[in-house]
Amino acid sequence: MIDSQPVDPEAVAPVATDTMADVGDVQLLARMGYKQELRRQYSTTQVFAIAFSIMGLVPSIASTLSFSLPAGPVGMIWGWFTASIFILLVGLAMADLASAMPTAGGLYWWTHYFAGVKWKRPLSFLIGYSNTLGLIGGMCSVDYTLALMILSCVSISRGDGWSASRGVIYAVYVGLILFHGLCGSLSGRLMPKIQTFCIYINIALVVATVIALPVGKVTRGGSLNSGKYVYGHIDNETAWPTGWAFMLAWLAPIWSIGSFDSCVHMSEEAMHASKAVPLGIVWSAGSAFVLGFLVLSVIAATMNPDVSATINTKFGQPMAQIYYDALGRDGALGFMAVLCVIQFLIGLSLIVAASRQAWAFSRDGALPFSRFFRHVSKRIQYQPVRMICGLVVVSIVLGLLCLINSAAANALFSLFVASNYLSWGTPIFCRLVWGEDRFTPGEFYTGRLSRPIAWVAVVYLIFGVTLSVFPTEGPNPTPSNMNYTIVINGFVWFGCMAYYFLFARRWYIGPQMTVDESPSTASDNIIVAPVPHALPTETPATFDHKKK
Repeated sequence: MIDSQPVDPEAVAPVATDTMADVGDVQLLARMGYKQELRRQYSTTQVFAIAFSIMGLVPSIASTLSFSLPAGPVGMIWGWFTASIFILLVGLAMADLASAMPTAGGLYWWTHYFAGVKWKRPLSFLIGYSNTLGLIGGMCSVDYTLALMILSCVSISRGDGWSASRGVIYAVYVGLILFHGLCGSLSGRLMPKIQTFCIYINIALVVATVIALPVGKVTRGGSLNSGKYVYGHIDNETAWPTGWAFMLAWLAPIWSIGSFDSCVHMSEEAMHASKAVPLGIVWSAGSAFVLGFLVLSVIAATMNPDVSATINTKFGQPMAQIYYDALGRDGALGFMAVLCVIQFLIGLSLIVAASRQAWAFSRDGALPFSRFFRHVSKRIQYQPVRMICGLVVVSIVLGLLCLINSAAANALFSLFVASNYLSWGTPIFCRLVWGEDRFTPGEFYTGRLSRPIAWVAVVYLIFGVTLSVFPTEGPNPTPSNMNYTIVINGFVWFGCMAYYFLFARRWYIGPQMTVDESPSTASDNIIVAPVPHALPTETPATFDHKKK
């Protein structure tokens, strides 16, 4: 084993650093093969805020009620509770890796680092594309849902039963995508403050919803549903057996608590990343678990006991109907307006995280036109502006699905779920099967429970991918209610592998060294434990160079 020498921060960091903690971050990133190109400005709280903002608890619950409502209150509440436990375990397994190796390309980088020699390149290529397209699917689904929310507000305010055509929905969607791209490009210095604001506004909406729904329901002469109904009533508005309808209700928390990997993609902008990133992952997953259970309990207590009436609301949004029933027209409009604001912030945070993942992947030469998209604009606050513009174009094209029917539009949700779950599970699996001897814990580590947690996470993620491809309404789907997840994700995964074996295998070598612009593979190094009591300017990690 050869101890590496201290790295001169000036040689690897063209972006100014503000604290001695930043020097350690720059050096650790250099040991992983990369020079500092983005500006480090996110505190631990702001890294957490990125994921918490993307989760946007109440808007995400509103967006996914159509998945959980068919199983009734039991599916909504206990489906959330059960799935959230497994999701938290996935977060812990990911946090172990994020603390040890904090880099913006985390998932595909870890896959290359841990996988067996023959599998390194194809698997990391697959995971990089899957994660990138999954995040793009998240951008599309968030803005599609926001378009529906805005148009439901129009429907409520008109009061004449008007509903938007698919062409109108798409036009609003395109406008939102373009606005998100503009804001994501120009708000670099403001973005950490925007993320801090997102924490407060999301928690405020949770508190307001929990208080206003029951108070409004009683004030308007209604009565709250009994505890037996809230925690024990089972519905089945699908053609599946009741037990499987309950499992399909897991899709709501799976989608809602599906973005804590965004913390990983902010690794190269986080201060003290080996601590900030894992804490952001665990805090966001844990808080969503607890607060989501609370919000759903209140929703079940105040909604119409006739579940089908809420599902088939004329407003096109079940949550709009729940607010309307409890608070009336004006109250529903007020809350839906706030939901729209937060949903917009979700989309803004998501385009930031997605652009960092895609930028990291282009830095390693894996995306088409990588030399063009890897550029970081120094004039526009060290932002990957070209990559943000590329994501906007791809999102506008994918959004054409919403012109077909609602089932095709829902495929955007499942693209986010299935592709991300594959991306989360693969590096964890590779660590367990091939790379345990290469894994050295970082500042955050779950200790003896690390391997059991990782195995449970892998099994759950496999189940989650399987769940996401099932038609939600029943076993004999029609073209209008078919789940197109298997078609879209199958195309993504098969197309990615075909592209790799036909073309990319000739030039894709995995994560590449950029510290000295050499063509060597960065993740062929072995990361070992930090030097105890090292000074900030000393090497925080040492490496062995292993030739394959």
